[in-house]
Amino acid sequence: MSEALQQLLDILQLEKIDTNIYRGITPETSNRRVFGGQVFAQAMRAAQDTVDAERSVHSQHAYFLRPGDPSVPILYEVDNIRDGGSFTTRRVVGSQRGKAIFNTEISFQVLEEGLSHQADMPDCPGPEELEDDSHRWNKIREQLDPSAKKRSSKNRPTLRPIQMRSVEPINYIDPSPRKAEQLIWIKAAGALPLDADSSLHHAILAYASDFSLMSTALMPHAVSIMNPKLQPASLDHCIWFHDNFKADQWLLYHMDSLRSSRSRGLSRGTFYAQDGRLVASTIQEGLMRLHRD
Repeated sequence: MSEALQQLLDILQLEKIDTNIYRGITPETSNRRVFGGQVFAQAMRAAQDTVDAERSVHSQHAYFLRPGDPSVPILYEVDNIRDGGSFTTRRVVGSQRGKAIFNTEISFQVLEEGLSHQADMPDCPGPEELEDDSHRWNKIREQLDPSAKKRSSKNRPTLRPIQMRSVEPINYIDPSPRKAEQLIWIKAAGALPLDADSSLHHAILAYASDFSLMSTALMPHAVSIMNPKLQPASLDHCIWFHDNFKADQWLLYHMDSLRSSRSRGLSRGTFYAQDGRLVASTIQEGLMRLHRD
């Protein structure tokens, strides 16, 4: 297991400080904000701790209210809204310095059989045929001037725990207009413990689902996430789990963007296991504000 993945597992292990109250930390980072996927996944872990193991998360809907400060722990308070016959609902609020920075509702379900259909998995090269995005990112950084290098380290500080291999990589230095669609193979950067249950795999995929969605919405506009005039931020984020999967095995992340307007971009994603099963879906709206000179 890589050091970065172990660090991710550590931050997903929350400290329980009271009934339904948990504390989460942020690893040391050059970024001035907490990565949204971290808060999303930590809130899920807090809620999971209050639910019977036979009930698995099937959806999470969240809003990012304020930027998180990486130097301050995040308190997560879980509200046990409902425990029904087959569904359980939890509300979680994340706060720092007495102010809410994040809120979410999470639904859990007892696993059951039912009607089943899905969209087909896109046809594309497999992960073994592609270069790792981290290697490509390091090559790009060597071509940048010092100020751009500093920005680049802030734009991808948390990539290392998740391996990513893009089918058609984005040109971050000199982007050109492209269709708002991309395919990226992803998985945890190392093998997870054999005794890890599905709840941990769900949390890791929830963490990873915040990568690359906003860059998809920027593609038609030839705007790079590294553009110094761009003010990006996740506004809300949702995920649905449809089938079993392992977060330490390759998943194909298919993303597209339906619309951008009023400084916001809407993007959606689907995750496919290598056997073709659609195992999870996500959607996000992000702030994509371009400042004038």
